[in-house]
Amino acid sequence: MMRGEKRRVSQVVSKVAILGFGTVGSSVARILCDEKSQGIELTHIFNRGVARKRADWVPVGVTWTENIDEVLSSPVDVVLELVGGLEPTGEWVRRALGSGKSVVTANKKLIAEHGIALDKLAREKGVHLYYGAAVAGGVPVIPGIQQGLAGDRITRIEGILNGTCNFILSKMEEGAEFAPVLKEAQKLGYAEADPTEDVGGFDARAKLVILSRIALRADVAVKDVSCKPIAEIAAIDFAYAKEMGCTIRQISRAELKDGRVLAVVGPMLVPKTSPLAWSRGTENMVLVGGAYGGDVVFSGHGAGGHPTAVAVVSDLLAIAHGSRTIDLPSMKTAVSADLLVPHYIRFIVKDRPGIIAQIAGALAEQEINIHAILQKPGYNKTNLPFVVIAEPCSGSALKCALEKIAHLDCLLEPTLDMPILDAENLS
Repeated sequence: MMRGEKRRVSQVVSKVAILGFGTVGSSVARILCDEKSQGIELTHIFNRGVARKRADWVPVGVTWTENIDEVLSSPVDVVLELVGGLEPTGEWVRRALGSGKSVVTANKKLIAEHGIALDKLAREKGVHLYYGAAVAGGVPVIPGIQQGLAGDRITRIEGILNGTCNFILSKMEEGAEFAPVLKEAQKLGYAEADPTEDVGGFDARAKLVILSRIALRADVAVKDVSCKPIAEIAAIDFAYAKEMGCTIRQISRAELKDGRVLAVVGPMLVPKTSPLAWSRGTENMVLVGGAYGGDVVFSGHGAGGHPTAVAVVSDLLAIAHGSRTIDLPSMKTAVSADLLVPHYIRFIVKDRPGIIAQIAGALAEQEINIHAILQKPGYNKTNLPFVVIAEPCSGSALKCALEKIAHLDCLLEPTLDMPILDAENLS
């Protein structure tokens, strides 16, 4: 090379298509347009009824279309799937990978149900499938586990994986009731018109399945993971939790034990000393327990268009610049909900003599001991709430006891049962 001659560097440009121009898709487009990252060119935006979605800040050269075939048959290098759901998005992702296009998606349902098959297809075609935005939005949990913790043997994951439920329970901790807070969450856009996926635990369950596959290297079926809704939680439960030095959060937990995965999703009592109790609003938090590295905490904003878009664009940049994920193969693993932990059991009864004796008898038949009984003063005996704290027991044994207790004529409402995490910290 002659002195003074400039070295020419060829820049490979990845042509990118966005499928879905909703909250996340439009945020992704905004980042790509504003930041103008080298090596990336936005060429297509797909959406149904695309005419109403057009934005004047998107470069004029971008093709807007509602014809998916136009996108998948074009010379696009990377498809960003931001529509969600299992079908037809599953077919679109399979077609994209099959035709040699890499895919980035935030679709937790699709990855939870079909992630292993899609990963295999991507490897066969020599392309990439990235889904860092599928869990915890903008919090880099998946890349953190895949890259930063690949050298450890992870045995436990637990966390707050649904920002909507965390927002609702944080408000209830301040004294609000479930129904009005849910309406507020819907008004703010945190909850859908039908909030079942969030409050029923199904959204968090899909995310827990993905994390189990990546962190525990355990392939578990989504339907096999037990989940409970948060809708039965009332203000009185937060009052009792506070008395116990705890709060209540929707917790997703999976642990490897004796060759199987113990996994549950649902409301749990969490000691105020736990990092999981510190999460507020729509924040997500994941604790990863490693055999060698100990506990690692990931925390940040998990909901909303911008945080999720950051994760999507980060995956896109990784592909455009030649990064590769570490292949951590998983194995089919049996699932159980039988965590051996203490339980909070709340009853609302029409008071009469002998109630405690009958409850204690039903628990004793399942070899479950009572640790404490809590009863706040000031309640009418015709509608009396009280709480039994059971010593560590399996979920299946407690279920049998509660099924018998359910036949008591004094019960005014169904019994509420919640596991208690980190019980060794309780007084």
